[in-house]
This record gives sequence, structure tokens and C-alpha cells, in this order.
Amino acid sequence: MAGGVVILGASHAGVQCAAALRDSGYKGAITLVDEGAEAPYQRPPLSKGFMTGATPLENLALRGDSFYSTEAIALKAGVRAERIVPALRQVILADGTSLEYETLVIATGGRGRPFLDHEPLGNVHTLRTLQDAWQIRAAIDQVDGPVAIIGGGYVGLELAATLRTSFGRDVHVFEASERLLARAASPSLSDLVAQKHRAAGTVLHLGCAVAGLAQSEGQVSGVVTDEGAVVATALVVKGVGILPNQELAAACGLACQDGILVDQYCRTSDPSIFAIGDCCRFPDAVSGKMLRLECVQNAHDQARAVASVIVGDAQPYAAVPWFWSDQLGMKLQTAGRWEPGMSCVVRDESEKGKISFFHFSESGRLGAVETVNHPSLHMLARRMLAAGLSPNPADCADATFDLKKLLS
Repeated sequence: MAGGVVILGASHAGVQCAAALRDSGYKGAITLVDEGAEAPYQRPPLSKGFMTGATPLENLALRGDSFYSTEAIALKAGVRAERIVPALRQVILADGTSLEYETLVIATGGRGRPFLDHEPLGNVHTLRTLQDAWQIRAAIDQVDGPVAIIGGGYVGLELAATLRTSFGRDVHVFEASERLLARAASPSLSDLVAQKHRAAGTVLHLGCAVAGLAQSEGQVSGVVTDEGAVVATALVVKGVGILPNQELAAACGLACQDGILVDQYCRTSDPSIFAIGDCCRFPDAVSGKMLRLECVQNAHDQARAVASVIVGDAQPYAAVPWFWSDQLGMKLQTAGRWEPGMSCVVRDESEKGKISFFHFSESGRLGAVETVNHPSLHMLARRMLAAGLSPNPADCADATFDLKKLLS
């Protein structure tokens, strides 16, 4: 098996794929390639515990130091893949060397979406990598004054919560949509999150497009809205989504469309090449729609699905998508996918600090469950969605009704 498996990208998807291959009994060579010089690390803590110092650098590691040697996984860090040559089953690296592969897995993730065409300014950042997080931490220590977060998605809101509660900074969040989390959450959940952020003292500018940045002596000094208002700020973090890193795939002829296109086994248009995680677009097992999900769960589950194919026990990717976020004392968890047009049923347990939103399609099918501070119900919702159950909406609203009965 010359070359074995080569995995491009050593973040959540790539490392999980390597681990799943060994767990599944794969004995061939495995090589992980990543242009980052750091050991593979977790990304979710970057906006929270790592930013405050509560999560030290050593606790970010995806795997312990001995994992790669113990599992005979070659980790080539700090090396960029330049080109894929499918006809030769080769990957050409930036250092002039090449790797042969029997199977190639592309797990290159994504990068921050470009936003605002302006000359480089001091204290304007994105938060995607460990290096980004280091730079923001340093800026927080060095710069006084308000902080502006451009983009009201989960990572930006986590960072806003961290800066407000742990550092006491004045924080402004700018979101072009009329509500927070417009792509990722229902109006019910986004309204609750907005309420909590306002109560914490964060200023939300909703339905407010950013037209530019004001500057003074090469440093950012304000955010300019599309109505011409200037909101003073000493630090800006841009978080308006990501673009999939699909350039290597597109250059070698793989089908791409806002992500590398794959089938239900995460196989690309070349049968010897797979793509997983943030960089790929796959068919949803329920709706059949092509989706690209940006979350750790999706990366892990697709990695395991690909490992099963490589070892000859092919399992299609049909996992129920789920997601979590911790901010302002709330554990936000979503199972399934909310879509516009779904009806919402509220299970109000606010006396216990919990609330849940059940979302049903027009046909009555349960499509998503969003929970706040209710991990056990989140796990139950994942099981219900995986089983294709659609409970009575009245039972979902009744906090005294034991939903576990539906799975017995």
C-alpha cells in the first residue's frame, strides 16, 4: 500500500480521521500535513478559556505528545501542500518534496471571509487560528478603549462575552442582519441570546452594515456604519463567516461549489480522494440538500465515516448535526437544523434556568431542538432525531411530560 493515507490538514477533522483509522484497525502508513507550525490544537477554547488564560496552551492539544509516535502517524507540521497530482497520486509540498498516496483526505478547513477592502490598520484582527488568538490577547493588554466585533455569529458572541465579563471592556457587536445568529439559530434562540448580551452591557447594532473603518495614525479608531455614523473603537475583530479552503482541490480538477463537493461517503469526484470538515459540501441525509457545516461535530463524524470507507466497512455520513456554545452562563446546544418556515414550540423551565425550543416542519416532522442549560434534553433530542421520531408538540411544550418514554 504505497503511500498509505495522506491527510491534508491537522485540525479537528484531520486528526480525528487519523485516529479513527487506527481505531478501525488500519495498518498502513498515515501522514498528516499541516502548514501550521504548532502541534494540532482545539479551536473552540480560543474565544473563551484561552483568551482569559483559564485554559493554558498545553491544554489546547488535540492529542497528547506521544499520540502520533505511539500510533505511527507521521506529522509534518509547518509544511504547506502546494499541489495535488491525481494522475500520479502525489501531493507536492512547498519544501520541494512530494508524498505518494493510496488515499488522500482533504481536511483543509476554512479561512476568515474577506471583509472591507482597506489598507492594513493596527488592531484589526480575525479569530480563526491560535496565532490570531495570541494577537488579540496581546492587543487586549496593550489597548484601552472599546472593542468592536463585526459579525453576530457564535464565535464573535463568545468573544464579546469574554471581553465584557472577564476584561470589563466596552463591547459593540455589529450585525448586518436584523438579528444575531441569523444563519445558525432560530429567532427564538437569537432573541434570548441578544437579551442576555444586552443585560451584560454589550451594545448590539443589529440591521447595521459596516461600511468602513476610521483610523488615526495607522491605528483603527472607529467603525463607520452604512448610514455614516462613526462608533469609536480601539480594537476590531472581524467575524463574518469563513470561506472553504478548496483551492488545492479545484486546481487539480475536483468538483467544487462553495466547498469541495462530496457524496454520502465524503468521496470527491476522484474516487481516491475524500474531503471532510469545513472545506466540503455534502448531501444532507434527511433533506438531500447539499450542505456545508462549520462545526467540530461535523468534522469528527465525517472523519469517522471516511475511516470506515478506507478500511472496507463503509458507513455513509448520516449523523444528526449538533452544535454547542458556552457564553454568559448559558450552555447553548442545538440538535438538527433549524430552517425558516418551521413552527416553534417552547418548553419553558425558566424556574430551573432552562428553556428549550422544538422546531417542526410544515409536515409535522421534528427538525431541530435548541436547548439552553439542558444537556440531558439535548442528548435526548439527538436520539429522537436520529430515530426519526416526531413527538406531539403539546408533549414537547409540557415540562412535566417525560420525553424519554418516546424512546422506550
